[in-house]
Amino acid sequence: MKTMGAAALAAGLMLGVTPALAQNADNGTHVRAAVTVGTLGIGPELGVRFNDHFGIRAGAGFLTGNGTAESDGEEYDAKVWLKSFGGMADVYPFGGGFRLSAGARINRSRVDVGLTPSGEATIGEEDYTAAEVGRISGRANVKKFAPALTFGWAGKNRRGFYVGAEVGALFQGAYRIERFQSSGTLRDDPAFQAALERERVSLQKDVDKVKVWPIVQLAIGWRF
Repeated sequence: MKTMGAAALAAGLMLGVTPALAQNADNGTHVRAAVTVGTLGIGPELGVRFNDHFGIRAGAGFLTGNGTAESDGEEYDAKVWLKSFGGMADVYPFGGGFRLSAGARINRSRVDVGLTPSGEATIGEEDYTAAEVGRISGRANVKKFAPALTFGWAGKNRRGFYVGAEVGALFQGAYRIERFQSSGTLRDDPAFQAALERERVSLQKDVDKVKVWPIVQLAIGWRF
């Protein structure tokens, strides 16, 4: 709730200064509103470019998608929930459209993983029937605070329609997989629970290899 309140306050302050900044457009200060789409999801972005060399922006991204993850020969279904918001400070070293950006995002993204075998399955290096396993489910989360670095293009510092792009990295760390749950007949069996934990650890080792989330975003908007 504190995070949401801080975000709402920041958005309110941004919206509050927008009219005043828009009046200063002739002095090189421009407000811009855009929709962005990419690996951070789809969402709004609001920014202010104070002059030819410096600006700030805030935005959010949301998206869901499906994929797979493999552990010990078993293919898990995965549903990715992208949900993050944050701010960036932009530096335009040449005074044009090229920019270097640094900032951070509050990251609420997660991945839900599950396995429903149709036959015999290997769990934690042990073989079990489909009835014994049932449905295995787990959830993976990342650190809530993630620094970001990008470089990109935002067009010239003037009023009108623009298209922008940026690439970079979100340093969110590896997803941390929570304890697996099972709905099968052996769900309360200690030996099976130990096998589930070995399975989770095996999958976690693969997940640990990816600690950086790539940022590739496109933006379409209007500069006032």
